[in-house]
Amino acid sequence: MKQLASRVSCISPSLSIAITSQAKQMKIDGRDVVNLGAGEPDFDTPEHIKNAGIYAIRSGLTKYTFTAGSQDIVQAVADKFRKDNGLKYAQNQIVVSSGAKHSIFNALLALVNPGDEVIVPVPYWVTYPELVKFLGATPVFVQGVRENKFKITGAQLAAAITPKTKALILNSPNNPSGAVYGENELKDIAAVVVKKDLYCIADEVYEKIIYNNARHISIASLGPEIFEQTVTVNGVSKSFAMTGWRIGYLGAPEPIAKAIAAIQSQTTHHPSTISMTASASALRNNATCITRMVEEFNKRRQFVLTNLNEIPGVISTDPDGAFYVFADVSAFYGKKAGARAIANSSDMAHYLLEEKLVAAIPGSAFGNDACIRVSYATSMENISKGMQRIKEGLTSLC
Repeated sequence: MKQLASRVSCISPSLSIAITSQAKQMKIDGRDVVNLGAGEPDFDTPEHIKNAGIYAIRSGLTKYTFTAGSQDIVQAVADKFRKDNGLKYAQNQIVVSSGAKHSIFNALLALVNPGDEVIVPVPYWVTYPELVKFLGATPVFVQGVRENKFKITGAQLAAAITPKTKALILNSPNNPSGAVYGENELKDIAAVVVKKDLYCIADEVYEKIIYNNARHISIASLGPEIFEQTVTVNGVSKSFAMTGWRIGYLGAPEPIAKAIAAIQSQTTHHPSTISMTASASALRNNATCITRMVEEFNKRRQFVLTNLNEIPGVISTDPDGAFYVFADVSAFYGKKAGARAIANSSDMAHYLLEEKLVAAIPGSAFGNDACIRVSYATSMENISKGMQRIKEGLTSLC
């Protein structure tokens, strides 16, 4: 048999999926596992959104439509960008895809050539560097420090740029740290992007999940020049508990959007017409359901922070957004549980899962081996049980 395509060797399996899959299998096998690893809201999709999907099925809205998305959802996205983000995208500047991950991949396909460099702030969502490598480009990592809530600065960005640099991937609110970039921080970064003539792919999928009086700002809204160099990516999965509906979207300058639509026309065409109908309803009627979810997430966030901070040696950074705490557990590296040695975040995650039956994601998946990611996108009952198990697991190491 002939060899597989060489590009396959450039992409690695997701560590976060590996841990959550192991946790799910352990539950199937009858183990009482608490999953604090999943990046998925535990809430059900709101009724009015489900009803819109049912309406689409019953009304026969199940046929092909425009490559970049149905007129209904494209207009809903345009209205959302204008109202929520101060971004004026025309309909031909919007492409709706099968999830925000798909939108990011489409943007990279349209912008990045083999040999290019793409700057990826650390910690990063696990998929960013893998997609960059898959396209034959090189991810260049810029380390965000814990003292700055893991956010990078404009000066750090400028120092990482070379003649090969093509783009920056900016994620705010951030997965896994929950960091939210403020206006002045974004202005500094935007100034560098504009001066150095880079593209910015702005992943804003957690924009509605905000705490601590933080405010989400779209970097593309900070002026006409940065607008022309930014692809703004968002989706419905996190804000509306619609992970399985698989709808993401982006706004971009017309030449970029046109290229992305052409790519999509020859790959997936458009996403599910049923899901697009439901998502348009979500975008138009969102205030109440989002507020309720964020209020509950905030209670959970405070509970997780309180419990982690009670463990001597753990350093937890208060997240301003998303639904994760990125906790530094490196003080426990070098310790043991019986014959099991804990040398890094992967060892820690497997120890907690296999010995204490609680799943968390190793920070190495996100480029920071000192930490683990703890998700509070699950019930308070599960969180309470999971926090107790993490406490027991860490304090028993010696």
